Amino acid sequence: MPKTHRFDRARYRVEPGEPVNLDDLSTKAGDEFAKKSEAKRALEEDISMLSDAQALLWASGQYSVLILLQALDAAGKDGTIKHVMSGVNPQGCEVHSFKAPSDEELSHHFLWRPTRYLPARGRIGIFNRSYYEEVLVVRVHPKFLQPQRLPPGVNEDNIWQSRFEDINAFEHALSRNGTCVIKFFLHLSKAEQKERFFERLNNPEKNWKFSAADLRERGYWDDYMHAYQEMLAATSTEHAPWYVIPADNKWFTRACVADIIAARIEELDLQPPTVSPDQLEQLQVARRELENEPD
Repeated sequence: MPKTHRFDRARYRVEPGEPVNLDDLSTKAGDEFAKKSEAKRALEEDISMLSDAQALLWASGQYSVLILLQALDAAGKDGTIKHVMSGVNPQGCEVHSFKAPSDEELSHHFLWRPTRYLPARGRIGIFNRSYYEEVLVVRVHPKFLQPQRLPPGVNEDNIWQSRFEDINAFEHALSRNGTCVIKFFLHLSKAEQKERFFERLNNPEKNWKFSAADLRERGYWDDYMHAYQEMLAATSTEHAPWYVIPADNKWFTRACVADIIAARIEELDLQPPTVSPDQLEQLQVARRELENEPD
């Protein structure tokens, strides 16, 4: 029986073709839960559902699931992955984090790198950051274009729209080939990021999480907001929509992400493989052999 989902996805979905103003979108927990404990129970239910869905995903072997998480520093990407996917069999799930590209990767089209890490049919792939960095951090810091050795005629005036078009075509091809693409932007407020940075600085057990580079990037906050707004508006499509998830309350973020993933996989209507008459006969033969084995 289909699960009753607590979150209205339309509330967090970026409608294709619509402009995005992140100032108009809340970073705080929504009103889906009266108590924090209710969100935790809902998360547990979705974790259980994801575990069952993963088994069907593997057994059916028709679809794959690609989950993308984009966010500014300290928005909770790692914690979201850890909690939401805690019930998933690690043999059927892979997480890939996109760091600075290597020299080899820079010598290819920017979509060459993620292509090598796409999930096979029956598996779940998670990109912690993704190829969208090429229209986010590279846009905020255009100096990163120089080592890419792009051909003449490609410049800052036209490259971003071209990359949006390439990404949309790429994701459309994935969708047609049976990959369910689920994209999340964890929307963190500047004030909450500051609090989380202080927590990393003040708590010795979290000192390792803090990087001076994170603080430097905070100085480009407005530039990142502009880049995210244009990216969300240009690349949210019917087959691969973006969901903007409030990220100031981690318990809410995790419950919301888990619920949307569960609902999207449920829509695939995964069914266990059917057994042919010949296979049924083989099963009966195997049953008889086991029954006739001496004790």
